Amino acid sequence: MAAGIWAAGIVGWLIIRWPYRRRARRIETVTDNRSQKEKALLGLTIIGLVVIPGLHLATGVFSFANIPFSPFAASLGLVAMVGFLILFHLSHKHLARNWSVSLEIRKDHELVDTGIYSKIRHPMYTSFWLWGISQFLLLPNWIAGLSGLISVAMLYYGRVEAEEEMMRQQFGAEYDAYCERTYRLLPKIF
Repeated sequence: MAAGIWAAGIVGWLIIRWPYRRRARRIETVTDNRSQKEKALLGLTIIGLVVIPGLHLATGVFSFANIPFSPFAASLGLVAMVGFLILFHLSHKHLARNWSVSLEIRKDHELVDTGIYSKIRHPMYTSFWLWGISQFLLLPNWIAGLSGLISVAMLYYGRVEAEEEMMRQQFGAEYDAYCERTYRLLPKIF
C-alpha cells in the first residue's frame, strides 16, 4: 500500500508537470543559464526520486537495507505526498508561463510574488523536500528511502544560489525587496 502511494505520487508529478513543460517549450528564452552541473543535478534528482526506489520496488535489490515498516510513518508519508502534490501544483499554477525546468528567463518574464510566492520564494523546492520526506516514510529502506532526500539536497544546495543570482540580475532591487519580505522554503522559519 505504501509503495502504491509512492507510485501514485510519481504519476501525480508527471500529470502536473506535463502541460507546463509543453507550454515552456513554446515560450522564447532570453537568458539561458543551464550548465552541465545543473543538468547533472536534475538527472541525479530523477535517479534519487524515481529510478533507485523504482528499481528497489521492482527487484528488491536493496532489501538488505530494509527497515521495519511503520504504519504511522506510512501515514505521515501519505500526508507529505499530498502536501508535495498540492504545493507542486500551486507552484506551477502561479508561475504559469514564467516556469522552466532549468535556469532560464523567458521573454516577458515577470517576478511572481503572488499566491504561494507571496510567502516563500521557492515553493517548488519545498515541494521536492516533501517528496523526499514522503519517499523515506513510505519506503522503509535506507537506500531507496533516503535516495530522494539526498538527491533533493544536492539539487537545492547546488542550484538555489545560482537561481537567486539569475533573478537578482533580471529584476535587481525589486528582487532584493522580494527577498526581504519572503522566506526561502518555509514561511516564518527559513
